[in-house]
Amino acid sequence: MSKFKNKQRGISILGVLFLTVVIILVLSYFNISIKAVVESPAGQENVEYVKGGTKNLWTEYLQEPATYLWNDIWLEIFWRPFLDNMRRIQEGLPTDLDNAAENLKVRQ
Repeated sequence: MSKFKNKQRGISILGVLFLTVVIILVLSYFNISIKAVVESPAGQENVEYVKGGTKNLWTEYLQEPATYLWNDIWLEIFWRPFLDNMRRIQEGLPTDLDNAAENLKVRQ
């Protein structure tokens, strides 16, 4: 039991979905219409403000690092070699791991 005491846990996707359903049910219990709130002028103004802030956050701060991570890290280092090795397996050719094993020296 002691090994579980220090574990930090986050919320899962199911937890988020469950929390969303509970919030909707609580709002319904108090007769609060989400549609009416969102369609009101104040709601529309808030949605536009958040949308503008989110778009600004993406273009000013997140777009360049996210694009770098996607194109130069994920695609180049992981995805393309994976596809190449899957093609080699399908064609019966040696994979990168097979080719690297030939040069591997094991100390006894």
